[in-house]
Amino acid sequence: VQLVESGGGLVRPGGSLTLSCAASGFTFSWYAMSWYRQAPGKERELVAIIDSTGGSTNYADSAKGRFTISRDNAKQTVYLQMNSLKPEDTAVYYCYAKAVVVGLPYDYWGQGTQVTVPS
Repeated sequence: VQLVESGGGLVRPGGSLTLSCAASGFTFSWYAMSWYRQAPGKERELVAIIDSTGGSTNYADSAKGRFTISRDNAKQTVYLQMNSLKPEDTAVYYCYAKAVVVGLPYDYWGQGTQVTVPS
C-alpha cells in the first residue's frame, strides 16, 4: 500500500498550488480520501475530505472558499487545489485514506509534502 504526495513547494502569499496523492495497493474507489496538515509545533488537522465517489466534500473553515478537493478514481489520485495561499497555510500536507471493508476499518497515511508560504 502506498500513498505518494507531490506538488508541494514554496509559494508566495496569494499564490496557488495543487497537491496530488497517488494511491496504489488497495481499492482506491472504496475509500474516502482526506488531506490533513501539520504545522510546526501544532497538531495535525483535517483540511478537506471527499467521499469514495467524489460526490460529497467537506472542508475545514480555514480552507473553505480557497481549497478544492477532488479525485479521479480511474487514476487512483486525489488532489487538493489551493488558492489564495497564506503564511498560516505553511505545513506538511498529508494524504489519508479510510474505509470500512467487511466490517473492519482500514486506513493509510502518505509521507507528506511540505508547503511553505513565507510571510
